[in-house]
Amino acid sequence: MLKVQEIRELIKLLDESSISDFTYETDDGKISMSKQNGEVVQVATPQPVTTEKPAEPKVENQPAEPKAEAEPAPAPKEETASNNEVDYDTEIVSPMVGTFYEAPSPDDDVYVQVGDQVEENSVVCIVEAMKLFNEIEAETKGEIVEILVDDGELVEYGQPLFRVKQK
Repeated sequence: MLKVQEIRELIKLLDESSISDFTYETDDGKISMSKQNGEVVQVATPQPVTTEKPAEPKVENQPAEPKAEAEPAPAPKEETASNNEVDYDTEIVSPMVGTFYEAPSPDDDVYVQVGDQVEENSVVCIVEAMKLFNEIEAETKGEIVEILVDDGELVEYGQPLFRVKQK
């Protein structure tokens, strides 16, 4: 079944899109959402689905827009995981699903750049989720050696954002 953070992101995407109905089925259950009078109504049915073939047409019915926006985040994660050229000790990961911002506002300087030193309480970025801007702290001491996501990119829970060489 989907995590609460993932369901919230789906609700947000449905609310912002022109799609009126969305259904997602897995072996673990089924989630259906629809807009009624401009508001998103969610119905979750946690029952096992007996066959997978009928589930595929329902998933592909109209949700191509939210699905297309929700899936690109794992691809860069796989690409960067295979890149072993950078020497690092730890990664700073996203604690939630949301939008990554490298600066407090578009006119301000970025929080950190490659080569910057960070402390445990240094703010390295903001992840916006459901109109809440959450400052993400380094939680480690060291040097930023790689930034793994671009400004404005959708990030997943646990997705690596920065690589740090500890001092």
